[in-house]
Amino acid sequence: MTPKKTPDPREDDAMGMLDDAASVATAGIGILGGTAQVSVAMPQEHEDDLADEAVIDGEVDEAVIADIVFEDAAPAATAAPVPAAVEVIVERETEPELVPAPVVAPVPAPVKEAVPVETPKKNVAPRAVPPEVTLTSKRLGELSGANRESADLLTTDRLLDPHRLTKPEPEGSWSHLLYSISGRRINIGDGRRARERKALSARIAAPLPGGARFVPVLSRKGGVGKTAITALLGMALADARDDRVIAIDANPDRGTLADRIVRPQHTKSVRDLARIHDQVADYHDISAVVARDATRLDVLASDADPRIAEAFSDVDYRDVADLAAHYYSLVLTDTGTGIVHSVMAATLDLADRIVIVSGLSVDEARLASETLTWLETNGFEERAHDAIVVLNHSTPGTPLVRVNELEAHFASRVRNVVQMPYDAQIAAGGAIVFANLQPETRLAARRLAALLIEGLRTEASA
Repeated sequence: MTPKKTPDPREDDAMGMLDDAASVATAGIGILGGTAQVSVAMPQEHEDDLADEAVIDGEVDEAVIADIVFEDAAPAATAAPVPAAVEVIVERETEPELVPAPVVAPVPAPVKEAVPVETPKKNVAPRAVPPEVTLTSKRLGELSGANRESADLLTTDRLLDPHRLTKPEPEGSWSHLLYSISGRRINIGDGRRARERKALSARIAAPLPGGARFVPVLSRKGGVGKTAITALLGMALADARDDRVIAIDANPDRGTLADRIVRPQHTKSVRDLARIHDQVADYHDISAVVARDATRLDVLASDADPRIAEAFSDVDYRDVADLAAHYYSLVLTDTGTGIVHSVMAATLDLADRIVIVSGLSVDEARLASETLTWLETNGFEERAHDAIVVLNHSTPGTPLVRVNELEAHFASRVRNVVQMPYDAQIAAGGAIVFANLQPETRLAARRLAALLIEGLRTEASA
């Protein structure tokens, strides 16, 4: 049995010394040697007391400690030092008991403005203010950078996955035979000749960046096949390319370029186009003047009327060339005999590449070589070095001259030399059907076209 605990009379003194105070604001504290009067100002409740109250975390504000006034303290009395932190607990009672002590009027504590407590900030580096950037749009021509690509680089070989493409029907006798007897299950691809032909077509069809390119065909002697070479070159280009190709007969006299096209009923000429050059609004107006063959080559014929006394002039050619530059990518010009007639000045001024035709005789070869010399000494040295010389076999059989010697001579002066074999269809002087030519003739014409395109592309990239 647990003994009953005797109540301690001190437990009833909830306020200790402050329990007998006359008022809540005033309390008497007995100290040896005298009596000290303590004036305590109770803080008033405000809305922002939570932020600025005097007692924070159990510590008494220095303003409260400063208000403690010791009265009638004996000089000999040495009071215990006031602790830095005094925890004051006040319990309000309805009827507090009074102790016999002199009543002193409470001295109101001076009201001090609450000073906001500033929270110390950490040492944070100032944030860098980004500079203002002005966004401006730029045109495509203003963009810089060595890694820029043109649209012609977006080819099917680069973009399409070959493993996901269905192979086309192979070309070549052996490849096609194996493909047929296997029920179209074995496709070993094209034969060697088919691959070479397609590779040559790809070289011809390579895109040309920029505007129209002008290519005159020159010869200082008639009868070497200059007009036929112009027609063959134009057909090879138009047959492989997707853009437009035109051949202009700029012979000041009567030219025969239109006679090489299967359109004998065509009566419009280059002079008709020069006459309406101010009224041309679109390609439809030009298509009504030009003749077109099976390869899609457009041909602009010369005047066939012998009653025309005024020859095709330099001004007429420039007007026609200005129109052709808007609607064609390649403009071939069949010039007249010689290089000093009226149209030749404008022809050479606009030329991007030059093709020179030479026959397989001593005098024809000399005239072709002298043409290069004239170009070099009259301000067209670069065009002469980049020219292509065509050695045309206009007669059947083996020529009397050594063709390999001629080829070596012109190879030392120009970029490329091409031999055009003899073809009976061309020698007949009538209309040329490109598909009916001998395979060797078509191959030579396509090689000439490929060399021309590669030279133009090299010039564009330089």
